[in-house]
Amino acid sequence: MPTARDAKNLDMADPLYSRREKFLLPEEIVYLDGNSLGALSGRVPATLETVVRDQWGDHLITAWTEDDWWGAPLRIGDRIGRLLGAAPGQIVVGESTSVQTFNALVGAARLRPGRRLLVTDPDHFPTNRYLAESVARLCGLDVVAVPVPDAHGFLREQGEQVAVVSYGAVDFRTGRLWDMAEVTAAAHAADAVVVWDLCHAAGALPVALDDQGVDIAVGCTYKFLSGGPGSPAFIYVARGHHDTFEPPLTGWHGHARPFHMEQGFEPAPGISRTRIGTPPVLSLLALEAALEVFDGVEMAEIRAKSLSLGDFLIECFDQHLASLGFELVTPREGALRGSQVTLAHPDAHALMRALIARGVIGDVRPPNMLRFGYNALYVSHADIHRAVTTLRDIALSGEHHDPRFTTPTLIT
Repeated sequence: MPTARDAKNLDMADPLYSRREKFLLPEEIVYLDGNSLGALSGRVPATLETVVRDQWGDHLITAWTEDDWWGAPLRIGDRIGRLLGAAPGQIVVGESTSVQTFNALVGAARLRPGRRLLVTDPDHFPTNRYLAESVARLCGLDVVAVPVPDAHGFLREQGEQVAVVSYGAVDFRTGRLWDMAEVTAAAHAADAVVVWDLCHAAGALPVALDDQGVDIAVGCTYKFLSGGPGSPAFIYVARGHHDTFEPPLTGWHGHARPFHMEQGFEPAPGISRTRIGTPPVLSLLALEAALEVFDGVEMAEIRAKSLSLGDFLIECFDQHLASLGFELVTPREGALRGSQVTLAHPDAHALMRALIARGVIGDVRPPNMLRFGYNALYVSHADIHRAVTTLRDIALSGEHHDPRFTTPTLIT
């Protein structure tokens, strides 16, 4: 039976426990929503103060060169690349996730002219599905919704017609982790281009973009990378595609000679051609500061801690929640989990609101799922134990039936 003492012992043996001190976490709050918005890194406030007062305030326009604002999208891209198994010069940071995804999907389709199918997951995040439909209309493709487990069979049967395969590394609702290497290999066997969404993987688990031969990947930076609300997303394009990748959004920052102000667009060499317009510099540099927390930490260490937290949460679930109408949605096997455990309950929304009122923050997703995302750099086993036992107490008392918690809310 997992106890508070067990949680404490696991935390005392945790080599990453001291990393928690590098985040500005509110006292008495258990934060298990890092898969939606990461906690504030302690380096960010001071960095923003410097950027605003010294760089923007004193250097004004010269900060683009004097403080290398211009080089930030590539510099920060390389920093993220180290977490994702990508050699330098293959990642750019700067636009929203939606913009990066649009550019990735259209650019991928252009690499396979004459093919008519764009394969995506019917359970993909809504934006990904909406964009797939939009890209298909623009490029004259047909969208085919194929669940990830069925991708191999579909590609064997109809692979010669597939231009693009677009999947998420981790299912945003269930936390199910897919085998990127296997799916990528299956797509390549059909000569299709793969676009991976890494929003729930970047900073949470080891990714080997180069070694697995991934073509293109996109990810946000405000979840496990803790870049802040709306922090700019990244796009990875494998070096072998740099000369032929044609992004549909061609802004002046992606021009070979941006300050020549030429009439026609000539793409910059390498990954720089995926740059579009002026990036949100304050958010970009806040992200750079947030990424410092990964210095001196291997992704294997983060993954080991994440697996330990997930295993402990499931043990606590078995002991305290399994008999109270809750269902475990996320796979029990660690190799099949991201950094998230999802539970199902008919009263999910009200239960989560009551839980948040008690100082434990997670979120819900339709139809009835409670999501608990744990960032290994700041979540402890004691946090997990408190979250589950608090949820048990709420379910037993019926507290969540109070009208305060049953009224629908916009943000979940």
